[in-house]
Amino acid sequence: MRRILIVGGGYAGFYTAWRLEKKLRPHEADVTLVDPRPYMTYQPFLPEVTAGSVEARHVAVSLRRHLRRTRVIAGSVVDIDHEHRTATVSTADGPERKLGYDVVVVTAGAVTRTFPIPGVADEAIGLKHVEEAVAIRDRLLTAFERAAALPAGPERRKLLTVTVVGGGFTGVEGFGELLSLGTALLKHYPELDAGDLAFHLVEVRDRILPEVTDKPGAWVVRHLEKRGAHVHLGTKLVSARDGHIVLSDGSEYDNELLIWTAGNQSNPVVARHTDLPVDEQGLFRVRADLRIGTDDAPVPDAWAAGDNAAVPDLTSQLPGAHVVPNAQNAVRQGKRLAKNIVADLRGRKVKPYVHHSLGTIATLGLGQGIFQYRRIVITGLLAWLMHRGYHVLAVPTWERKVRVFLVWAAALVYGRDVVSLQSVQHPRDAFVAAARGRSR
Repeated sequence: MRRILIVGGGYAGFYTAWRLEKKLRPHEADVTLVDPRPYMTYQPFLPEVTAGSVEARHVAVSLRRHLRRTRVIAGSVVDIDHEHRTATVSTADGPERKLGYDVVVVTAGAVTRTFPIPGVADEAIGLKHVEEAVAIRDRLLTAFERAAALPAGPERRKLLTVTVVGGGFTGVEGFGELLSLGTALLKHYPELDAGDLAFHLVEVRDRILPEVTDKPGAWVVRHLEKRGAHVHLGTKLVSARDGHIVLSDGSEYDNELLIWTAGNQSNPVVARHTDLPVDEQGLFRVRADLRIGTDDAPVPDAWAAGDNAAVPDLTSQLPGAHVVPNAQNAVRQGKRLAKNIVADLRGRKVKPYVHHSLGTIATLGLGQGIFQYRRIVITGLLAWLMHRGYHVLAVPTWERKVRVFLVWAAALVYGRDVVSLQSVQHPRDAFVAAARGRSR
């Protein structure tokens, strides 16, 4: 059997393996998927996880449960030697080992882009993984509990100050959901009022949401500011040392929760630890059919998709344009990738990846959203309902669709759960304290 190695279990990797299982004949190929996490995260739901609108486990799709004919290895590919058809795999336990393959599919995704800003490495938290979304929610809820026990003043205001760096979709959606949650929490804390809250969105460009046009982007800024937010456009984060924020527009304030969503950068394995061709951004050079290489020099038995690949956009009028690296494209690239791999194994013609955008949509908090398709722009409650409807249909497996929908239905009746479980991150503290107390 041909040995197919899939590097990465995100959108593109999961859907490639899922579709290969359905299309490959028995004993036609052996599929192995390597990823450090045992699940695929449905990232568009992470902002709603931070606000408690979606349960954390419901955005994580188990690889082993749904990929029943795929060998899943919990580890990281740290090097790809395509000339010798081997990959080096590192696992949590045991030494690195070589893994042979006949066909490689690299869908390792991207990593969070950071800059050497004082305090960021010590203070900030990302919003790329479900663990980060859960931690953000728990830290905000815990901050409210602590602030309610303090008198009005700078300490209380610091606890209730949140800064999000990055005005792309992840940053704006996360910011809108947290602003919605923070405002809603005030009814449970009579000791606090709206004047105690401070939510800051920092974006280095002069606009947010680059995927939408200028007027809808400007509307989002006005909408957030009407809800009490501070939006800093054309502004850089200068320092975050010891919880004190310094911005390039001259603003300075004490901050409790710093969230970093300032874009992605190429996966270091892709950029520096493979003999496959990459471009100046560290992304795989990929043909329209998702095979690595160029039209003149394709690389046999090597494929790539998702955030680690510069996929040509055949729907664009601009020469050299590449597909936007988002979930909408990654899912569809995974499906096309599986079809092309099967076709290639059977000596048939492969097809290019072509997808016309369905539009852009974002949640801005409970009951608020924005949708744009070409010149059509919808805002408010209808856009928010469209956002929920689209994503509950897009999240993989019916089991996850039903679970997410039931949580939403329960929230309509009972409201969001506002319990912080931050102590889960240190589960032994209570036991250790009790044990030491008895020993004394």
